[in-house]
Order: sequence, then structure tokens, then C-alpha cells
Amino acid sequence: MEKYFKMHVAGLERDLLVCPLNENLSIAAFIMFGDVELTICCARELLKIAPEHDIMITAESKSIPLIHEMAKQSGVNTYVIARKGIKVYMPNPISVQVNSITTQNTQMLHLGEVEQKMLAGKRVLIVDDVISTGDSLRALEALVEAAGGNIVGKMAVLAEGDAAEREDILCLAPLPLLDGEGKPIA
Repeated sequence: MEKYFKMHVAGLERDLLVCPLNENLSIAAFIMFGDVELTICCARELLKIAPEHDIMITAESKSIPLIHEMAKQSGVNTYVIARKGIKVYMPNPISVQVNSITTQNTQMLHLGEVEQKMLAGKRVLIVDDVISTGDSLRALEALVEAAGGNIVGKMAVLAEGDAAEREDILCLAPLPLLDGEGKPIA
């Protein structure tokens, strides 16, 4: 079995760890945490293709460095994070359920009242690191709509599997699903 999958994105090359999901299917783990160069380059390239927006939102936690860098590069001082848990500083939260391909259990995403007000009536750009099944994306869409925001775009660094064919998602590169040996599925 292959241990790594070589990926080219935003002018950079990275070896992604091959992670088996079952005996016939694996994914290449795209982790931006700790890779400052990758985060900066991906943020720059995503901003080049981003539609006009007032505010961005992402889900906790892998894409937080990305959305932070995108806000920094675009000169915007705020963005919204849909949290995986309700905190004491999140009064009157709204919540949606999400099933992610990289997480074993069903999760919830939450927005507090402050974040809801930040989205209300605004042009909202949804940002993620990887879109695969689209479940996390659907959860973010539901939160934005419940908060009264207007979704103007959905984007990710990588679109995995069938997500790469979706016309409603902007991405920098496709990421193939891998077979049980870690080779791209044609």
C-alpha cells in the first residue's frame, strides 16, 4: 500500500498521508495545521477566485488557519467560525447536525447570537479546506440561511471525489479518492 499521495496545489507540492477508510477506499489527508507556507499560498489563490462577499464562514477546526489568512490578506477584520460545541459565551445558539467523512461520529455545528448577527443580511462566502461528501458544506449552508445570510459562494482548497465535479463549488485542485492500495480511483 502507498504511504503518501503527492499533491500539487497553489504552486506547492506536498506528500499527503494515505488513510484507509475501509479495505477498498482510502483518502489522502490534507492537513494545513502547522504548514504556514501552504496556508498563505492557498489563501492567496482562493482570494483570486472568490466572489464579492461581506463576510466568510467556516467550520471548526481544520480550516480556521485558512480563513484567518484569507481575512488577513483581504484586509477584513472579522470572520465566523461554526463551533462544534456550545460555549457559555454563545447565547441563543442555532445548531445543525453534520456527518463528516473524516470524523467517526455525528457532530453538531453551532452559531451563537453574535455570529448570527454578523451573518444576517450579509453576502456570505463559505470556506473549507476540503469538500468531499458535502455534508459539512450543507450544515454551513443551513446555519447561514437560518441566520439570515445570503450565500454568494462556496469554496475549498481541494474538492475530493464527486465534489470536484460540482459546479457550485470553487476549488484550487481536485483530490481523487484512493483505492485500498492508496492509488487514485479512475
